[in-house]
Amino acid sequence: MSSRVPVLLSSSSVFPEPTAAAFEMAATVGFDALEVMVWTDAVSQDADALRVLSRHYDIPVRSVHAPCLLVTQRVWSPDPWERLNRAAQLAESLEAPTVVVHPPFSWQRDYARNFAPGVAKMQAKHPDITFAIENMFPVKMAGRWFTPYTPGWDPTTTGFDAYTLDISHCSAARVDSLEMLGKMGSAMRHLHLGDGTGEGRDEHLVPGRGNQPCAQVLRSLAEGGFTGSVALEVNTRKVSSRAEREVDLRESLEFARRHLAPAQNPAHLPA
Repeated sequence: MSSRVPVLLSSSSVFPEPTAAAFEMAATVGFDALEVMVWTDAVSQDADALRVLSRHYDIPVRSVHAPCLLVTQRVWSPDPWERLNRAAQLAESLEAPTVVVHPPFSWQRDYARNFAPGVAKMQAKHPDITFAIENMFPVKMAGRWFTPYTPGWDPTTTGFDAYTLDISHCSAARVDSLEMLGKMGSAMRHLHLGDGTGEGRDEHLVPGRGNQPCAQVLRSLAEGGFTGSVALEVNTRKVSSRAEREVDLRESLEFARRHLAPAQNPAHLPA
């Protein structure tokens, strides 16, 4: 892999196609690597199957998204710590340096109460893995806003050693992703790239199709010597064909590479 910031394809970006299709699409479009979203697809949970796909398509796995969604609460185990431990083991087996983790749901009282010290213990147990806690967003139900996470959707209020910045989630929370990037500082290790319109819902649009500062965030990372990775996490569920999905993903990759490219020095430009 080159020294440039690697651009990964999240396997969630090809949903409802399965995990195996994400490897094929990543190779076809030209992504550097894959982020595996662990969900009910058995392949996403199977290190051996993922290694076979990785070798076949020559696409490494560089991050693993732990099963933190409502629909994945019983993947591997109903115990959230066991799920996180299994995600770390999967990442280690695949030589993926990053595990993406959501803050606890409010109803996960014991997990939430011990989340920060528990993550620290998990980090000590898996020293080669970075557990990057992701910013989330409040949700609106029956005309009222509430936060389904404890102690909240913004992990910087608690403070962790590493973060995942999700631009679409910033849009849904109606906060400035550049400000969130500043709050995370050097602990921001991983980016979920996706756009939004600030409508208060999680959209995961192709970057450039919303109004969020996706380009500015990418340029800031490039200019700051970012050494983490960028994972494209967009919603392509409504496309009419695989060809249309490929167009969206190719456009997204080109956007990411264009804005991650180091700025040219005008003094070195031809007259």
